[in-house]
Amino acid sequence: MTDVMMALGEFRFSLDTAAYESLRRSDTWRWVEMARLGRAPAQQYLGPGATEIGLEGTIYPHYRGGLGQIERMRSLAGGGQPLLLVDGRGWVWGKFVIKSITENQTRFFVRGVPLKIGFDLSLAAYGEDE
Repeated sequence: MTDVMMALGEFRFSLDTAAYESLRRSDTWRWVEMARLGRAPAQQYLGPGATEIGLEGTIYPHYRGGLGQIERMRSLAGGGQPLLLVDGRGWVWGKFVIKSITENQTRFFVRGVPLKIGFDLSLAAYGEDE
């Protein structure tokens, strides 16, 4: 069994299954512009904004993991529940929701079976209360 790169709920990303080749993380902080009489506007800090993560990778279904991996991701997304995200080093990123899944099938075998499936998964932090 290959080491897990990342776990999202019950789904495991690994070199033997859905391996991601890039991980994008975007963090924001909320500031609002406050108008002031006779002076330039000031910025007021409202707190942290959203954290978003993008995982882009490739699945070779004939190698390991099979054709149902994207459908398993879609099933988790359709469950409407936040999922715990933990990386292979044991770091707990927190709860995230799946916002979108993009799939790109290429290199086909008989009956249209894809030999290579690219995916792009977009996650957003759930935003639990402390």
